[in-house]
Formats: sequence, structure tokens, C-alpha cells
Amino acid sequence: MTNKIQTVLPTGILAGIAATLLVLGANAQLSILLFVLYAASALPILVAGLGWGNRAAMIGILTASVLGAILVSPLFAFGMVIFTLAPAGWLSHLANLARPADELGGPDHLMAWYPISDILLHLCALVAIAAFALGVMMGYGPEVIDQAFDGLVAAIQAQEPTFTADQAGIAYTKKWLLLATPLVMSGFWVVLLFAAFYIAVRIVSRSGRALRPREDMPSALRMNRHAIFIFLAGIVMIFAGGIPALIGATICGTFGAGFVMAGFASIHFRTQGKSWRIPALVLCYMSSIVTLPAIAILILGLSDTRRTIALTPVKGANPPTTPEKNKID
Repeated sequence: MTNKIQTVLPTGILAGIAATLLVLGANAQLSILLFVLYAASALPILVAGLGWGNRAAMIGILTASVLGAILVSPLFAFGMVIFTLAPAGWLSHLANLARPADELGGPDHLMAWYPISDILLHLCALVAIAAFALGVMMGYGPEVIDQAFDGLVAAIQAQEPTFTADQAGIAYTKKWLLLATPLVMSGFWVVLLFAAFYIAVRIVSRSGRALRPREDMPSALRMNRHAIFIFLAGIVMIFAGGIPALIGATICGTFGAGFVMAGFASIHFRTQGKSWRIPALVLCYMSSIVTLPAIAILILGLSDTRRTIALTPVKGANPPTTPEKNKID
């Protein structure tokens, strides 16, 4: 027990220090690297949680929050925790959950692990909550968009004095940006955090410390069917206007990103073993930059919802003579 504590404590502290350094490095960037480094700060917490358990993840989050408060400010530490580190700790906790498969109607010599689809559902919900909290902290609203866009127009007019802005077009663009910003940013954040989770799973699996078996993501990565109703509720809220519209846009962004990732996973699964797989995947990824192909992938993710549960033998259990499925759908 003492050796375990001696291992968990320094691991958690090192994870917290690494996460803090990555966030500080992200704050020094003014490019797309900012988001990558910020999302990468979840990686040490995920590795600690997946490989050493909940205590290591909690120690890492606590260490990072204390360092962030001391080095920058308590508000900075709070934002870092709710937007990145706490979701990472919760994902690692969910990934390590397991129970006897016979409780789910499976064989009694196997353990059933928490489904990837439910982990992704939790991630989408956590990012939606964190994004809304961050918006409240920043005072996000029409005034912020007005100031930013008016500053952009003023800068253009300073360089091109003959430029005249169409007020109707400006009003429409501001209205569109007001909803598009939380939708795109929250969805992008879901993708980055899940990428960090996937990388952490691979790292821990290779180290031999993983409790959870490494799954085949093309077959396991789907959204829970209940997420469809949340996504539809977000679409309805967009048309309500005001704050409900901002909340709805955030929900559509996070859960829409989950369904898009599930759609890509479905494409990977359906093209396995095909000679034209690589060109097809490249075409899908490149075309997803355009709206209509991205919507098609989203619809594919919406149409293929399921919960695939990974199964592993219970330690010390005698396997049956007949082969069993290693998944429950």
C-alpha cells in the first residue's frame, strides 16, 4: 500500500506540473498552436488517471490548480480546471469503470467496461457546460461580437479608404458569428480533447499499465442514441433567440462534433479491408471542410448509434471451452 502511494503521489504531481507548463506555453502562442497546446495539457492528467488511477488524476488536477493560481491568478486556474483538466480526470475515471458482464446478460467470467459511446457523451456534455461557463466569465454576447467586428471593419477602412460597408450585410454577419463562434469552438474542443484521450490510451496501453483493454476505435466509437434528443433540443433552442440560442449553439457544436467523429469512425469501419480505403478516407477528410460533405458525415453518425461494451476475462476466472464474444452491442 505504501509503495502504491509513493508511486501515485509523484506521478500525480508530475502530471500537474506538466499540464500547467503546457497551458502556460499555450498562453504564449497567438496561432492555432494555442488550442493544440491547451488541449495537450489534458494528456498528462489522462495518462496519470488511466495508468495510476483516480488518485493520481486528482493529485495532478490539484497540483495544476495550485500552480496556476500562484503563477497567474485564481481565475486562470479555475478556467484551466473546468475547461481541460476536470474533463480529463472524469474521462479517465469513466474509462476505468468496469463490472461483471453477467450483470448485463453476458458471461460470468468476463468484465464489462464502460462504453466508449457513453464516454464520448459525457465529454460532449462537459465541454458544453464548460464552454457556457467560459462564455459567462468572458461576458460573451452581441456586444463582444459588435466590438470585434467593428474593429475589423475600421482596420479595413484604414487601409482602404474607399471601402464602404453594407450595414445590412454587417448586421447579418454579426448575427451569424454570434452563433457560429460557440458552435465551432466548442465542437473543435471536443475533437481535441477526445484526440488527447485516444493518445493517452495508446501511451498507457504500450506502457503495460492500462487497466482498460485497448479497443478498435472504428468499431467502438459511436454516439449513444440518447444524444440525438439532446442534439435536436439544441437545434430547437437556436431558433429561440437570446441566451437560449447561445446555449443551443454550444450544444449543437459539442454533440455535433461527437456525431461527426462517430461518422468518420463508421467510414473507417466500413472501408476496412477495401483496396480503395486510403483514397476514400483522404477524400472524406478533405471534403469535410465544405459544409455539405460535413453534414453528410454528421448524418452518418446520427444513423449509426449504439453502445459497444468491451469485455475482458476476470482475473483468476476459468474461461469456458467454447469461445465467447469479446463485445456486447
